[in-house]
Amino acid sequence: MTTDESYIERIGNSRRRRFTKHLLLCLASIVMLYPLLWLVSSSLKPTGIVFKDLSLWPAEWDLSNYAGGWTALQFPFDLYLVNSVVIVVLSILGNLLSCSLAAYAFARLNFRGRKLFFALTLGTMMLPGHVLLVPQYIVFAKLGWLNTYYPLIVPNFLATSAFYIFLMVQFIRSLPRELDEAARIDGAGTFRIFWSVILPLCKPAFATTAIFTFISTWNEFFSPLLYLTEQELYTVPLALRQFIDSEGQSQWGQMFAMSFVSLAPVIGFFIAGQKYLVKGIATTGLK
Repeated sequence: MTTDESYIERIGNSRRRRFTKHLLLCLASIVMLYPLLWLVSSSLKPTGIVFKDLSLWPAEWDLSNYAGGWTALQFPFDLYLVNSVVIVVLSILGNLLSCSLAAYAFARLNFRGRKLFFALTLGTMMLPGHVLLVPQYIVFAKLGWLNTYYPLIVPNFLATSAFYIFLMVQFIRSLPRELDEAARIDGAGTFRIFWSVILPLCKPAFATTAIFTFISTWNEFFSPLLYLTEQELYTVPLALRQFIDSEGQSQWGQMFAMSFVSLAPVIGFFIAGQKYLVKGIATTGLK
């Protein structure tokens, strides 16, 4: 076999491997997208045939599920969307501010017990969240915060998420210390270095934190269920739960329609920040 023939054979094998890989990825993506496609299809079917017609193409179309679902509950669905947006935005701001300050302290400042405190912080990730439910509920009850958004928002301003602290610590450690030293020579103090030097370079880590916070807070069901009692304060997950009737008269079509509406912000936010998300995860060493 000549050199040219060997080269052509290698090119052909490489193309076949790429084609096979892309084909497998496409098949896997179809499997992953099927639940979403079924959700969209079910939102366009009458409630009576949602579980009888399992095809992705509805045999009967019912576009009224969206209009009916929007006003089916005690309050219009846009109220629950606004409630969720308020909690999500404040939670993102709280995590970005508090976790970045804590991460900067662990990554750049030298103080007694730094390694011990950082280890204890990481250790809280191994603590089941349900262990803290009763103590937290008692504290919030004594503060008079029940049936308010404070229990859902305030903890985010106190750097309670060890995962985001760790993520930002890893990113800040990847930045050269020469930047800090140059700023200190120019007369910048510790907070000035953080605000003017470190913070502008942390966009990928901030985007990753913001996306993860958005998704987890938007989808959170148990905490709002625990602390909120008035329906006008409900978030989107609690509102979707109202479509399910314990007596079996559930409006499945309307629920699926509003479920798809509630997914739109998550998908849009993820698409808008996916470039920074990939870069943030790659530079922090998370896999």
